[in-house]
Amino acid sequence: MHMLIAGWRRCGARRTAVVRLVGALTAAAVALAGCATGPVDGNTLARDAAEWTAKQLNDKFGRRMRARDAEYIAATEIPAEPQDVGEVRVTPLAWSGRTSGDETATIDVRFAATVPSREPASFGDRGNTAGSATRCYRYELQLYRDTGYHEIRCPQGVTPPAPSASPVLTLPPDANDRLTAALRSATPDTLANVVRAAFPQDGIRVDTVIYQDTMVAAVGVPAERDCLVMIRTPDGMLKQVSYDRIQLEPGETGCNTRLYTNPPR
Repeated sequence: MHMLIAGWRRCGARRTAVVRLVGALTAAAVALAGCATGPVDGNTLARDAAEWTAKQLNDKFGRRMRARDAEYIAATEIPAEPQDVGEVRVTPLAWSGRTSGDETATIDVRFAATVPSREPASFGDRGNTAGSATRCYRYELQLYRDTGYHEIRCPQGVTPPAPSASPVLTLPPDANDRLTAALRSATPDTLANVVRAAFPQDGIRVDTVIYQDTMVAAVGVPAERDCLVMIRTPDGMLKQVSYDRIQLEPGETGCNTRLYTNPPR
């Protein structure tokens, strides 16, 4: 019995791990048990590399905090063209839906991994054969939830065109100047119309009020937590209103004139 245990220990001392770096990602290790001889199977290493990279993408998608089309996510958070990440080629294949309300954005991605053959580098290192593997995963993204994913059968056929991203609506770069000019020219009776005329784009919210003889205007894109609040006092002074940006989050005050007339305490 003692000899068997001693032999197992000597054998265990020769166990090693084959480490394959995937680009700049953390190394993935495959522990080899017992006293197996011969090179490690490269196809197995490639499958593991594809699986590991798929998990990294799921972690990158994370919890969704903005309403976005699936194509926008695929275009901005996955390489627009098939890219090699270390030894794994990542390609978006299909996308549909969006992260808004109870909707779900679905994105299918292919991971094609290749592993070159490697000779043993030291005593106990078995090296590995060349190998390759292709695995596909479907990601399901919902607003204010962590992303989930699962493996799917890789579709046959030609890779579709790369996804494209339409610009996200935000306040224009000259929003401050526009609102300043609008408030300067407005009267109490024309305030709402003048500010709306300065920001005619669909999706930009405009809120105005006369409060204690002061003109108050708030303009913003609520979905993007983008908001500008400004006042014009009875003596004609213009001032941009500061506020705690947490008030732009869902369930809080939001982008409206209450940020000035009734600020949270």
